[in-house]
Amino acid sequence: MRIVANPGLGARLLDVDLARELDGPDFDALLAGLGRHGVLHAPGQAMDAAQLAALGARLGTLEVNVANKYHAPGIPEVMILSNKRDAEGRALGLGDAGQGWHTDMSYSADIALANILHAKEVPLRDGVALGSTQFLDMHAAAAELPEEIATRIRGRRALHDFEKFWDMVRKRPGSERGPLTAEQRAKKPPVWQPMLRRHPITGREVLYCNPGYATVIEGLEKPESDALLAFLFRHQTQTKYLYAHSWSAGDVLMWDNIGTIHNAVADYSEAEPRYILRVQVMADRYTEALAA
Repeated sequence: MRIVANPGLGARLLDVDLARELDGPDFDALLAGLGRHGVLHAPGQAMDAAQLAALGARLGTLEVNVANKYHAPGIPEVMILSNKRDAEGRALGLGDAGQGWHTDMSYSADIALANILHAKEVPLRDGVALGSTQFLDMHAAAAELPEEIATRIRGRRALHDFEKFWDMVRKRPGSERGPLTAEQRAKKPPVWQPMLRRHPITGREVLYCNPGYATVIEGLEKPESDALLAFLFRHQTQTKYLYAHSWSAGDVLMWDNIGTIHNAVADYSEAEPRYILRVQVMADRYTEALAA
């Protein structure tokens, strides 16, 4: 396996078959590369849902999505992201996943380490791929915070609320999401997260306060909290931190949910099919490092 870095965020994995179990040195290199580069792209892969789950499970415990609606048959850990429908018009997958800047599972006391997606069908228009996934580098965003701002937020927490992002997405035209049920809400109550935290792989500081879920800063009055959050959201979404991945069928994309935030670009129609398998890896193997 070779890892070829992009000029900024991200890297490509070459000469690797992710459907087969990686040996120790290659697996160690993959994990280190995930922390160092934030996003890893392996083109031309052929994996089924079970193989994708097996790859993710080597990194940590696999999450079952709180909505628990669209998943591979018999494998609830493998979620289906798709705008396709069956012959009766029923959705085959979640069609609006990830649309808006966020970090998966920051709304949970048990946070996520990584996502792994495998593209089966990619929407095309005039031969050009649509539905790119964008990423922003939270290592760089933390390192380049003004010292005054870094001092103000270091040691502080922000409240992250699952319902904020859910409601934002369900208000969009064409969304089929209903309001969260009481049971779903009870499973994911708002949680406090440190705004700056040490990354468990790199040991470096990252900004962990994303626009999708962060709602208020601990210990601040609402006007001050709102203003500071607005600054942080502007700061972290600067284009200099951006990497945008243009999908091809067969791509496997793995990203770091602690050191990046991401956004799925919804620039395709229902007539332009998209079908992607997804697993999410929890950070349960890094509890001590995250608490440091």
